[in-house]
Amino acid sequence: MNKQPWIGTPWIDIVFIILPPFLSLLLIVLLPSLFQDNKDMPVAGWVLLILLIDVAHVYSTLYRTYFDPTALQKQRALLCTIPFVSFVVGVLLYSINDHLFWRLLAYVAVFHFVRQQYGFMRVYSRKERQTTYASAIDKVTIYYATIYPILYWHFSGPRNFNWFVEYDFVFVQAENVLVLATGLYVSVLVLYICKEVTQIVQSKSINIPKIAIITGTALSWYFGIVYFNGDMAFTLLNVVSHGIPYMALVWLYGQKNYRKQGQGTYFLKLVFSRYGIILFLGLLVLFAFIEEGLWDLTLWKEHKTVFGTGNWMHLEFSDTVLSLIVPLLALPQITHYILDGFIWKIREDKFKWNNEVE
Repeated sequence: MNKQPWIGTPWIDIVFIILPPFLSLLLIVLLPSLFQDNKDMPVAGWVLLILLIDVAHVYSTLYRTYFDPTALQKQRALLCTIPFVSFVVGVLLYSINDHLFWRLLAYVAVFHFVRQQYGFMRVYSRKERQTTYASAIDKVTIYYATIYPILYWHFSGPRNFNWFVEYDFVFVQAENVLVLATGLYVSVLVLYICKEVTQIVQSKSINIPKIAIITGTALSWYFGIVYFNGDMAFTLLNVVSHGIPYMALVWLYGQKNYRKQGQGTYFLKLVFSRYGIILFLGLLVLFAFIEEGLWDLTLWKEHKTVFGTGNWMHLEFSDTVLSLIVPLLALPQITHYILDGFIWKIREDKFKWNNEVE
């Protein structure tokens, strides 16, 4: 079999980047009553999925940016400007209308999630020699595999889950548009399968991770949003399929640059040492715990048993104060969304892993 374009070692790619959507879907299939058609998420599920994965993965960007003196020096203007502008814009939006703030943030988040799947597909396609037509089919497939479920969400009405808050998306009842979108979805998937089969037969080779990423993306987005109508199912497929691969990518980047090549500070070398995974994850969990504790104390007030903030639940903040607090607490997330579009730019002459030579 041809050499596969792994990012790190095959087992790391398979376990932490390729398998999460498949394992998540398997868990839902094995425990359907727990996941389908429910609006409530157990506290344990919230801690595991939201706190330990969704929020924690946001902070992994720090290792790639603000904790890296080389990146900080080269991109100082970008790394300083984005948080400042994001905070100012966030305060203005929340001051105008808090729902407007959450709505725009939801659409930025969707864009970020979509682009991550495209990014992984590009990484795993970097060694392929495809025609422009074949490459275009891959791009259309990975994009529409994520866009169609979002269109379904918009055109079929509210689901038993939200991205951030209730009605953060714009809903339009448009059955005809939905029928057309569904027909296009099926056509794109069929076209991709035919293209892939033809390519495998002609080249006598198969790009396993690329096919797995596209397949996993299609499965997790379709079943998480369209097929199942439950908060737990959506969150599991959405968060696990996104957060764990992202943290794995940061870890692999750190292993290559800070451990093997010896770049970065002593702190980064320690974090990405052979047994530094505990420190790597521990800091992410610590930051996530602090952030979510502040969210719960100031706004949500839903998990006082997790954060021990029961004695502070009586605190109430004015709209003016919240217009400062909410954008500030959302700043790590917003910064993560925007920076992600810059730090993983793929340049064919420089994107190399494991000291590979092409």
